[in-house]
Amino acid sequence: MTTTSRYFDHAATTPMKPAALEALTAALTEAAPRLANPSSLHGSGRRARLAVDSARARLAAALGADASEVILTSGGTEADNLALKGLYWHRRDQDPRRRRILLTGIEHHAVLDTAEWLEAHEGAQLVFAPVDAAGIVDVGAFAAQLAEAPESIALATLMWANNEIGAIQPVAEIAARCAEHGVPLHTDAVQAFGSEPVGAAPVDFAASGAATLAVSAHKIGGPVGVGALLVRRDVALTPVLHGGGQERDIRSGTLDVAGLSAFAAVAEETVGTRAEETRRVAGLRDRLLEAVEGLDGVQLRGPDPRSRPERRLANNLHLTVDGAEGDSLLFMLDMAGFDTATGSACTAGVPRPSHVLLAMGLGEDVARGAQRFTLGHTTTEDDVEALIAALPEIVSRARAAGMAGDRR
Repeated sequence: MTTTSRYFDHAATTPMKPAALEALTAALTEAAPRLANPSSLHGSGRRARLAVDSARARLAAALGADASEVILTSGGTEADNLALKGLYWHRRDQDPRRRRILLTGIEHHAVLDTAEWLEAHEGAQLVFAPVDAAGIVDVGAFAAQLAEAPESIALATLMWANNEIGAIQPVAEIAARCAEHGVPLHTDAVQAFGSEPVGAAPVDFAASGAATLAVSAHKIGGPVGVGALLVRRDVALTPVLHGGGQERDIRSGTLDVAGLSAFAAVAEETVGTRAEETRRVAGLRDRLLEAVEGLDGVQLRGPDPRSRPERRLANNLHLTVDGAEGDSLLFMLDMAGFDTATGSACTAGVPRPSHVLLAMGLGEDVARGAQRFTLGHTTTEDDVEALIAALPEIVSRARAAGMAGDRR
């Protein structure tokens, strides 16, 4: 087993960038006032508040929002929970008929599990819109569901880009359809921000037309535990957390001054270097795709970046391998020194296919052979060439190991 690794799991989290580390270190090591509670009224607290306000304004500028629309959270999962629960409770309380939630079957579990919780405990009715074989939502079907008794819809939700297969969704078009019926749209942009390919619309809150939008720092090279929910000023949410009334009375809790400073710094850098960096990463991704598509039984999943580059995240390559278990591929890649992901869950030791691939129409056996490679700011040409050289043997060995279900 190799003692070093080449990292191809940037969609899970990306190593902290120097800009974030510098801002975080400065905030943690400078004079104590920077670490004061920004809700305190003394001088140290006011100086901490100024640091928070500066970070909020910089985040807003990077995301196409007004500073007043930035609700600071502990990350993407909290932001998604706050959006779905907050919108659902407020809208249902206004009109008890509003219980339907429109969504797709490819949403991240932070959204999907929250919606299912609302269904199990709060009387929500989930309505799923289909996606095509590439993982793109069927706009016509979504629009038809919106037009069917819109007075009964609490909210709609559509992720900006899928975390497994990298498919970029027509968020602005869906948001416009929702607006026609007075339905708020939430979008999870956690995976999209910073990885939008050249030619695709950047994550821009105002331009999107969404009511709420979630982002997270650690996906773009910031620290774990910091995120934001963008909330339009005309949108009301019922709080999930109660306490000090921070963040427009929407999200109570003492703010992480240092973490927010780091988030703002890396968000600014991400926007400033996005075109150049996504072009570089997409080139490496395409080199990997070119090499692996010649392997027997290896299939690209999601939009093809060679024909529809604007529909796929620049850093994402998702494959299925016929006759191989995704976990076998992952463990063999791990032993060879490559960090990757299957994109599937494993319950009680039993391999389960990805809900995303199933929603795209794949059968369970095919879906279980999934492997996701996501590139980022630390990925080099040497990393990609090493992976290309190792993959044929690893695929062959994984096939020889067979499918777990076939061995029972």
